[in-house]
Amino acid sequence: MVKLPVLSFSLASTLVRLAAVVLWLTLCLASPLYAQTDEQLSSEAIKPVPLFTMGTGFVTTFQGGTPHLGPLINPVLLVPVGSNWLLEARDDLESDLAPPPGGRGFEGDLQTNVDYLQLDYILNRYVTVTAGRFLTPFGIYNERLYPVWIRNLQTDPLILPIGTGVSGAGNGAMMRGGFAATSRIEINYAAYFSVNSTAENFQSEREFGFRGGIFLPGPRLELGGSFQHLLQDYRKNALGAHCEWQPRRLPLDVRAEYARSLTGSGYWVEGAYRLSQLPLGSDALRRVQAVARLQQFYTGQLADDALPATPTNMFEGGLNYYFRDDIRFVSSYGRQFAPDGGNMNVWTVGLTYRVALPVGHGDIQ
Repeated sequence: MVKLPVLSFSLASTLVRLAAVVLWLTLCLASPLYAQTDEQLSSEAIKPVPLFTMGTGFVTTFQGGTPHLGPLINPVLLVPVGSNWLLEARDDLESDLAPPPGGRGFEGDLQTNVDYLQLDYILNRYVTVTAGRFLTPFGIYNERLYPVWIRNLQTDPLILPIGTGVSGAGNGAMMRGGFAATSRIEINYAAYFSVNSTAENFQSEREFGFRGGIFLPGPRLELGGSFQHLLQDYRKNALGAHCEWQPRRLPLDVRAEYARSLTGSGYWVEGAYRLSQLPLGSDALRRVQAVARLQQFYTGQLADDALPATPTNMFEGGLNYYFRDDIRFVSSYGRQFAPDGGNMNVWTVGLTYRVALPVGHGDIQ
């Protein structure tokens, strides 16, 4: 942990202006990457090259009337080695800046974590073997939806720590892949084993588990389940189920997860609709995405600091505006219902951005 100094409003505004300048320069530098012509693409041999990508966000959350400033940076590096090896790494640098009790300005800690640092070997089209630190494949949110530039709502689901733990990652080995069972059914799977680690930025638990899914290309529907067994402490099991649907004729995403263990159980259901197909006169309205999420959590036999201490219900609705595919404005309002004074409003507003840059010369992405 790195203690951050108290920020005055003038200093905070200066940092925001500086971030805007950096963002503008990044956009100017990245724009030439999209200027290649078809003739250039056809004349160059397509080769795997290292890729650096980074997601950033600045999200302000008002939880129970208290403002929290949330700057976040997620650098990602992909380094292919030959045609069968791939090195992947993602770091997480974020902070939760809040007013001190009885004080002015904002203060907080800089939190860093290695999300994953893994070496992949592509055995064949059906199997990929991974060693190192990897995201725990329990459900779909932790692996597919967690990054700030992907998620539709900036708050985490209440049940997210079930099956993923405190860090959301494991240290060990994993095997994953997929295959077509028939012309209308595709199967995906992941099996893993993780060791216990208390090293800073590399925390993990000793556990094993697997996740499997069935994808139907026709309706674009995926159904799946997860299982995990903890090999330390209470040696508890965790069970999960997930669903995702993206209809072909509508710009709609419907996702849901259920999880259960000794620490609690619950579910969340989320729908996101892009207004691009509505007969609206303004092109700006077609860039708007409407989001809604309903979730419930029930306490279990064991307490977990990462989960709510009491049964909790929550509803959230949001509007996101896409300036481009990589830049968007995000906003949401939610109402949390919990006993013993746990009822509160939760507001979020912010910006997210992602950039991708190939590392090298003469090759293409």
